[in-house]
Amino acid sequence: MELYLGNMLKYFFKGILMTTSNREDKLSQLGANNTNYHYHYKPELLETFDNAHQGNDYWVTLNADEFTSLCPITNQPDFGTLIINYIPHIKMVESKSLKLYLFSFINNGEFHEDVVNKIGKDLVELMNPKYLEIVGLFYPRGNISIHPTFSYNNGEAYYQELEKHRFFNRNLNPQRIG
Repeated sequence: MELYLGNMLKYFFKGILMTTSNREDKLSQLGANNTNYHYHYKPELLETFDNAHQGNDYWVTLNADEFTSLCPITNQPDFGTLIINYIPHIKMVESKSLKLYLFSFINNGEFHEDVVNKIGKDLVELMNPKYLEIVGLFYPRGNISIHPTFSYNNGEAYYQELEKHRFFNRNLNPQRIG
């Protein structure tokens, strides 16, 4: 009886909370009974869902505070925070798939600049957002921290101006970590 009621409530709330029909049907990671972690770069882990507010411009910010990859020369771990900001268009990235995708970099040897650009290009290909930027705040190694930034705009004049403004004003208030 308890399991039956639990399933009834699950479907009841599922219907209330979802604003578009079948929005979650294509998501394989979210709600899975077990999670498979991949230890090498795997972009096919990324999944999307439809933006329910396509008529609005709004920011989505995702912070990955425990990002880890490897130095391609020394094979030592590099730690950092990734800040992903985007203005969605039709598709949005599902956060659990993003978490698993970012985890797949844990044994991937690449320079910080390469990692941030690779993630940016993968997310642009996945979602085709109106605007996207990724800031990598990597912890100091040898007293130097590296903060690469990737940005993309969809070519519309408004988002081109936004990208230019954010690019030129990025270091007015530099972030410090470590």
